[in-house]
Amino acid sequence: MSGNPFFEDWNTPFGTPPFGQIRLEHFRPAYERAFAEHAREIAEIAANPELPSFENTIVALEKSGRMLSRIDLVFFNLASSDTNDGLQSIERDLAPLHARHWNAIHLNPDLFRRIAAIYAQRETLSLGAEELRVLERYRLDFQRAGANLEGDARARYAQIGERLAELGTAFGQNVLADEQGFILPLDESDLEGLPDFAREAARSLAEERGIAAPCAVTTSRSSAEPFLQFSDRRDLREKVFKALAGRGDRANAHDNKALIAEIVTLRAEKAKLLGYSTFADYRLDDTMAKTPDSARILLDQVWTAARARALEERDDLQAVVAEEGNNFPLAAWDWRYYAEKLRKTRYDFDEAEIIPYLQLDKMIAAAFDTAHRLFGLDFKERNDLPVYHPDVRVWEVTRGSEHVGLFYGDYFARPSKRGGAWMSSFRDQENIDGKIAPIVINTCNFSKSDPALLNFDDARTLFHEFGHALHGLLSNVRFPRLSGTNVARDFVELPSQIFEHWLEEPAVLEKFAVHVETGEPMPKALLEKLNAARNFNKGFETVEFLGSAFVDLDFHALENSSAIDVAAFEKQSLARIGMPDEISMRHRPTHFLHIFDGDGYAAGYYSYMWAEVLDADGFQAFKEAGNAFDPATARRLHDFVYSAGGTRDYAEAYRLFRGRDPRIDALLEGRGLKAALENT
Repeated sequence: MSGNPFFEDWNTPFGTPPFGQIRLEHFRPAYERAFAEHAREIAEIAANPELPSFENTIVALEKSGRMLSRIDLVFFNLASSDTNDGLQSIERDLAPLHARHWNAIHLNPDLFRRIAAIYAQRETLSLGAEELRVLERYRLDFQRAGANLEGDARARYAQIGERLAELGTAFGQNVLADEQGFILPLDESDLEGLPDFAREAARSLAEERGIAAPCAVTTSRSSAEPFLQFSDRRDLREKVFKALAGRGDRANAHDNKALIAEIVTLRAEKAKLLGYSTFADYRLDDTMAKTPDSARILLDQVWTAARARALEERDDLQAVVAEEGNNFPLAAWDWRYYAEKLRKTRYDFDEAEIIPYLQLDKMIAAAFDTAHRLFGLDFKERNDLPVYHPDVRVWEVTRGSEHVGLFYGDYFARPSKRGGAWMSSFRDQENIDGKIAPIVINTCNFSKSDPALLNFDDARTLFHEFGHALHGLLSNVRFPRLSGTNVARDFVELPSQIFEHWLEEPAVLEKFAVHVETGEPMPKALLEKLNAARNFNKGFETVEFLGSAFVDLDFHALENSSAIDVAAFEKQSLARIGMPDEISMRHRPTHFLHIFDGDGYAAGYYSYMWAEVLDADGFQAFKEAGNAFDPATARRLHDFVYSAGGTRDYAEAYRLFRGRDPRIDALLEGRGLKAALENT
């Protein structure tokens, strides 16, 4: 391959991106050509002299922009997972260009007239169910992107889109810069209380970062949270906690408060241009919830029980502080530490005991085995495929003799990777002109050690993201617009969250939770302790999440958000729900990537809880069948959730899987909150 690889076919195995040949200087000319090529394709569709038809308009749209999509999927994965100054510069320049390009498409009146004409005739066109669905989605996508706007409103809408793209990029880069800027050097004597796995991770991190101190902690959750959970040094816990909570809020060049104020203001204006009272009304109109009120009803119901439980937990922890002869009030940086002490006392369970049994490689194998037992998938590691970083691994996914796709895993934290965990793709499944197999990736931020060990929350994250990966891998649809995870935000978390349940199945843990040194399986007594302590501290965990969900909805429920004081608004929002002082929200606004680094989950963070109603109720179907791997239930889950993409209404899809509408009882029971709700 010579020249710019984006200008040529990829003659790699399975058509994987040729990472070893892609250079920074390739992206700008590739984007220039791709934007122009896509614009020409769109112009030809819009100006087609033939009467609008499903084939010459909708199918043509689905086939357009292939080069642009290919570049996007490579670039944005690299910009998130292994960035550098050059990629960030391109990302900043690209953001408004991207917005301008898509605005020009969605605001093209000739193109929208063709889509509208086909939609008006849909009942007479003998279209199949999937064809009707993709037609409906295109019409709705264009309407929600401003296709009905005219004149000044149309121009202003386009301006807002470009500016929001710039702001979202700046927000994410600020958070990454803040994360890169904090590292706490430590001596061995500073590691009092830390179990061996956390000590080793701190040593490895210091070595990896090349600092003079023998150990270190960063604001990566896989580094910070074990420190907060086990460190005997209250002064250091406070430093780490404040660094973690204060990302994007340090009154420096990377402070995000002004960006948030502008983002929220522009989103509110955008919603009003489209005829909605608030941005939350706009975003939820195309979800299962439909309205912010519906989302709030669920959150309020869970909040009542969770807060009551969290206050009980707080009092229990304060009692532990007093029993140790201390008289300080419990603070946010104390919660995880004293919760761990109380759990050990109450259940004779120390989380550090289970970590030697949670090897990363074994947990990956557990996820693969679960996918095999449920859906017949097999995974074979491939060392002959190009990757963008030495830590990245690749597996070929098959079912019998059929090639299903490729799965990439990028599991370890590094300075060039943004925080969190996510699933993405290098190619989406489709079947317009023959089967195109998906190439999906899971990206995480686990601490790197040899061998790599996980805590239980890390293992749950691995299963969660792999659930998303299966949603992409098992997709079996014709049109890219409906492929895999291209579904409503409050439905997209169902495949990921329901998959988490299998991590807690005794059959899975007994097979794969084996000791890193001895190879012995987790003792039955330890497994029983783990299960007994499953709902411990659930009030805290639920309140931590719900605080972020409420603040997200509150920001986006503003009708007039000009001159918003972000810090004051955060405090007011939390005060309204009675957020306990001792608990910090999971994601404070200034580093809330879900909602401000782009708008993927804006006004939609509630969707994790909405989907938990679905996943808890859905997994109950396996329990009712008496088998966590019941073939008939697994088949329905495969056919109506994992493989169906966005081909049908989401409530209908759930009913086809479950046989009825979801009920909240399983969620409350699963979080140990049902009794708390009954007692409030």
